[in-house]
Amino acid sequence: MKKSIKLGTLALALATIFTFSAKAQDTTPAPKSTTTSSGIKLSIGPEVGLPVGSLHDAYNWNLGSSIQADIPVYANKLFVTVNASFNNFFAKDNNLGIAAKDLQLIPVKAGLKYFPVSNFYLQGEAGASFIADKDKVGADKSASFVYAPQVGYQFPLGGRNYLDAGVRFEGNTKFYNNGSSNNFLGLRVAYAFGL
Repeated sequence: MKKSIKLGTLALALATIFTFSAKAQDTTPAPKSTTTSSGIKLSIGPEVGLPVGSLHDAYNWNLGSSIQADIPVYANKLFVTVNASFNNFFAKDNNLGIAAKDLQLIPVKAGLKYFPVSNFYLQGEAGASFIADKDKVGADKSASFVYAPQVGYQFPLGGRNYLDAGVRFEGNTKFYNNGSSNNFLGLRVAYAFGL
C-alpha cells in the first residue's frame, strides 16, 4: 500500500518537473490575457481532502493527484472539463488491534467550468469513482456515482500558464449495499498550461 503511494507521488513529481522544464523551453511570446487563454488547457497537480460524514468515521484524510483538460466552448468563459484522479484515504487506527485498510479511489469525471468574472470560476462535474482495492476494504461494489461542485481561481503565471486552485465538495454514492454515501472536502492546486 505504502509502495503504491510512494510510486504515485514519484510519478506526479516527475510529471510536474517535465512539464515545467518543457514549458521553460518555450520562447514564443503568448498573447496577454486577464482571463483564460483560448484553446485547450491541461492541468496536473496534487489533491488533499478531509472526509466528512460517515466516511470520517473510518478515514482521517486523503491525498492524491489529478489531471484535467479544459476544452473551450464559448467565449473563453465556458469550458467542458474532463478529469481523472487518484485518491488514497488513510484509515484511522482502531482499538481492536486489527490493521485498518486504506481506501483507494479512481474518480473519472466530466463537467462544466464557468468564469463569471476574470480568473474566478465555478465548476461542476459528475462521473464514476472506481474502487482500486475493493477486496481489501470489503466493498460490495466496484464503482459508485460521483459528483463534485467546485469554486476556484486561476492565478496567471505568464503566457498561457496558470496556477489553478480550487476547493470542492465531492460526493460518492454507497460502496456497500447497506452503507451510506461517502463524501469529502477537497483542495486541488494544479499547474495549468495551454496546448
